[in-house]
Amino acid sequence: MTIVSQTELIAGILAGKVVSFPTDTVPALAVKPELARQIFTIKKRSSTKPLILMGASFADLLPYVTGTEAELAIWQKVTQKFWPGALTLVLPASNRVPREMNPTDPNTIGIRVPNLAVARKILHQTGPLATTSANLSGQAPLVKMSAIEIAFPDVLVLDEQELSEEEYIGSGLPSTVAKWTGTDWQILRQGIIKINEVNAAAVVARRQNVDTAEQG
Repeated sequence: MTIVSQTELIAGILAGKVVSFPTDTVPALAVKPELARQIFTIKKRSSTKPLILMGASFADLLPYVTGTEAELAIWQKVTQKFWPGALTLVLPASNRVPREMNPTDPNTIGIRVPNLAVARKILHQTGPLATTSANLSGQAPLVKMSAIEIAFPDVLVLDEQELSEEEYIGSGLPSTVAKWTGTDWQILRQGIIKINEVNAAAVVARRQNVDTAEQG
């Protein structure tokens, strides 16, 4: 039986196992970042498709990215507006990110904080995890924990009986993915959040940076 309690799920993650739990979009497959290769294997996923690093907060994810002080201010402004939520930011990766997370472009990493309390509670106790949707590559994401248990018999799946209806049913839509170009954001995948909203937040942050510099 691979249906487990939240306590058993967290213990499994810390022991190096692949798990599945719900998020605000679709349920995730998750594992410790240094063991990310396991997800590529069980999903039959191409190494050209990177994984997302999911964390409980921007502060938890910050050590995995690198940028100038001005860039960090812009990124923080964007996260304050849209996180927790369905926005994945692709940023320059620090040397803390295992190459297995993004084999073809290890210099970048997608990061996100989900807008679902149970997911953040798990991530708070495990630290950031390598994640992706729960499905075989090329197939539609699975949205029911019972279906994930059948499709991935070796994965520890969170018991849906521990979830409220709100936690059990996500939006069913993937997150918006926006990549930092050095000056603004490039949309890689459109989701609920629109790219013009993300760039607007970046413009506000730039103006605040200029005002601060002039006052100094």
